[in-house]
Amino acid sequence: MNILVTGANGQLGREMRLVSQGSADRYIFTDVVEAEGVETTLLDMTDSEAVNRMVDAEKVDFIVNCAAYTNVDKAETDQTLCHRLNAEAPRILADAMKRVGGLLVHVSTDYVFGGDPYNTPCRENQQGTPTGVYGQTKLEGEQAIQASGCQYVILRTAWLYSEFGKNFVKTMLSLTATRPQLKVVFDQAGTPTYALDLAHAIFDILADAKTQMEDGKWRNGRYTKSGIYHFSNEGVTSWYDFTKVIALLAGHRECDIQPCHSNEFPSPVRRPAYSVLDKTKIKETFGLSIPYWMDSLEVCLENLKHTIKP
Repeated sequence: MNILVTGANGQLGREMRLVSQGSADRYIFTDVVEAEGVETTLLDMTDSEAVNRMVDAEKVDFIVNCAAYTNVDKAETDQTLCHRLNAEAPRILADAMKRVGGLLVHVSTDYVFGGDPYNTPCRENQQGTPTGVYGQTKLEGEQAIQASGCQYVILRTAWLYSEFGKNFVKTMLSLTATRPQLKVVFDQAGTPTYALDLAHAIFDILADAKTQMEDGKWRNGRYTKSGIYHFSNEGVTSWYDFTKVIALLAGHRECDIQPCHSNEFPSPVRRPAYSVLDKTKIKETFGLSIPYWMDSLEVCLENLKHTIKP
């Protein structure tokens, strides 16, 4: 199989590079910019002609879309670019896979929820109620994929972090090591997700789709497990508790970490107060075993100790 990965130099894309090492399949890692130390094929996924040329030239069977506009606050004023990346590009990728009879694995977000006062984990069939441009454009991207008629697996995830790039874990490691006191919001609940765990889940889904395709079990050209799924690590926490555990595991005991309300950090976007994702469907459909968030955080912090990564 030939598998094209977009956003290959981001957090999830870099983890996809790791989990695919040694795979019998051929991966084409694409991004709009190159990154030091890794091979990157340049591709603008908002350019439909460029996408289709690459799909044809590389004989792409599956696409994994790890790319997105993710600056939640800036999206409110950068709406055009946000819409291009989060809503229009997924449609272009979906149309390309529809044309060749392939599969699109698309990563979405818990920010498609948030407008209603949830207090139980969100299910896949729950109506989206985004509270800002970022969440709205991600929801529109999902809808465009569904409307395209392609075979797809949409994976909603949350609070993503890794050893790569900028993320909450690395920021809090730095702040708790250098500041005597820190305030972190306690009134937003969700589940941290280690990008490596998500990458492994994507790898397993691709393997399942490949097996069905090769065994001729796609019904009338359709992947029988096509649909929307939720994936995050197991458990529930707040940003405050998340920070406390990061500091504890890192041995940063000198920083006085205090809980605070969200309104103490003014933002142009109202973030979801509760966006825990119910993962029953993905576990039952693909037989996945999902690690507890604190266990995965320990793994990531241990990896950070031994590896210097951009």
